[in-house]
Amino acid sequence: MDFSLTDDQQEIRDLAVRIFGDLSTHERLKEVEATEERFDRKLWGELAAAGLLGLGIPESCGGAGLGFVEACVVAEEAGRSAAAVPLVATTILGAAPIVRFGSPEQQQRWLPKVATGESVLSAGLVEPGADPWSLPTTTADRVGSGWRLRGTKVNVPAGFLADAVVVPARTEGSVSLFVVDLSAPGISVQRQETTSRFDEAEIELQDFELSPDLLLVSGEAGTDAHTWLLERAAAAECVVQAGICEAALKLTASYTSERVQFDKPIATFQAVGQRAADAFIDTEAVRLTAWQAAWRLSEDLPAAAEVAIAKFWADEGAQRVVHACQHLHGGVGVDRDYPLHRYYLLTKQLSLTLGGSAITLKRLGDLLATEPV
Repeated sequence: MDFSLTDDQQEIRDLAVRIFGDLSTHERLKEVEATEERFDRKLWGELAAAGLLGLGIPESCGGAGLGFVEACVVAEEAGRSAAAVPLVATTILGAAPIVRFGSPEQQQRWLPKVATGESVLSAGLVEPGADPWSLPTTTADRVGSGWRLRGTKVNVPAGFLADAVVVPARTEGSVSLFVVDLSAPGISVQRQETTSRFDEAEIELQDFELSPDLLLVSGEAGTDAHTWLLERAAAAECVVQAGICEAALKLTASYTSERVQFDKPIATFQAVGQRAADAFIDTEAVRLTAWQAAWRLSEDLPAAAEVAIAKFWADEGAQRVVHACQHLHGGVGVDRDYPLHRYYLLTKQLSLTLGGSAITLKRLGDLLATEPV
């Protein structure tokens, strides 16, 4: 497979590398993590000024009108630097379905502020005790010309920071997508602390009434849109994992080349080299499967199996990588003030996002079982 970037995509990557490299340093991350928000607004503003938040947003809304691959290029660099910004939550989970399914009026309401960095968006794709890939238990009933929502969304990325959240809800046997303004009265948003330091939110919608203009898509098209959003959310998280793995492995290669025992760098020891080589193979598998899924989605090709394969590698392979990196660092690997610890925590959280490896394997098995021979 050839996943070489186009010249324009490479320019986007180079710009993202420079911005994240300059602003998302270990020292800066420590400062941001000590704040209550844990949100690097300075970095967010620079990303917006460089046009990187609006890559997938139409030009009519202040964006660049590009696609999913370009957005994932920036997401990978965000993972590589463990950036304290809700990039995937806003550009993929929140903005992408509005771009794809929203009316011109809905797009003008939300997307220009995303491109300028004024708004944070997200999506509520997880519910208590439910498989994220099944029909949601949150319901939406018609009330006059509008809707009444009932349900609870948990583990909403950056939900406590978001201005609005895309909410899938069950409507008469299908799924509809709504845009819920979190500043509206009657919505309960509770912050959920995570081990990765990137906190999430629990959002309760109890008899919450929505006007008809907040419906994105419904009916059979709504059910397809729910799957569309889940697949892109999962693929983007896999690309982030690829960036994390590469950064953790690079950090480990540097450390083992400089750490000396018995008058030799430990990188020259056979056992160290073998463990690092296994981690490199896992990293390449995470990267290749993630980009295969992202490319197919960007081309609107069927990608259910490819997303599941990428998600499995991002769940299992990425955890092997950060475990190996931590092991090869010895005592330094368990230092909570060392950059590797941040990658370890992020990988653990992302590997459970939208279901862990068991749910992913079951889904992949179901796909293979229904595939014609």
